[in-house]
Amino acid sequence: MKLHADARGGHNLITAYGAGYVAVNGQRHQASLIVMPDRILPWAVAAFDDLAPESFELVKSEKPEIVLLGTGPRQRFPDPGLTASLREARIGLEVMDLQAACRTYNILVAEERRVAAALLFR
Repeated sequence: MKLHADARGGHNLITAYGAGYVAVNGQRHQASLIVMPDRILPWAVAAFDDLAPESFELVKSEKPEIVLLGTGPRQRFPDPGLTASLREARIGLEVMDLQAACRTYNILVAEERRVAAALLFR
């Protein structure tokens, strides 16, 4: 699905998504990644079942207000122990399927929030 591209001061926006990919500012990505308004980071977590407590250290170090965890084609909730470090750092966490995470990310960027979308494809 293509999303409306509205470049907000050079911020990264998710411009499309589909089975196994997202496009950020028109550039297609097919591996797990973390998208923030000012940067895109590769995420060394291949799939939901690979999540571990240390999986969230990279995004935590960026100090966002909120992390949107896109869990692939369907919403899946990680064990609370996996995300405890985010809670302890007072970083909000919302868990949703990949498509919802992409749409929500763009809304929060438009609101100029410090958001990070941690996106898994499987």
